[in-house]
Amino acid sequence: MDLPLTDRASAHALFSRLQQRALEQGVELRPPPPDPVGCCGRGCNGCVWEGWFAAVAYWRDEALLRLAD
Repeated sequence: MDLPLTDRASAHALFSRLQQRALEQGVELRPPPPDPVGCCGRGCNGCVWEGWFAAVAYWRDEALLRLAD
């Protein structure tokens, strides 16, 4: 499940799908990363959204590993 994480909506859809799979399998996942709140909207290099998408990718990879056990 290597889905592109290009926007907030696709990331939240990913959270929902993987959390549902975890519930069905009886696996506990840590909470997904919260949305950033400090974005100024100017497209800064190193924007808080870049860090958030990196955290989402890490969460996804960890969740998939736990679901594969």
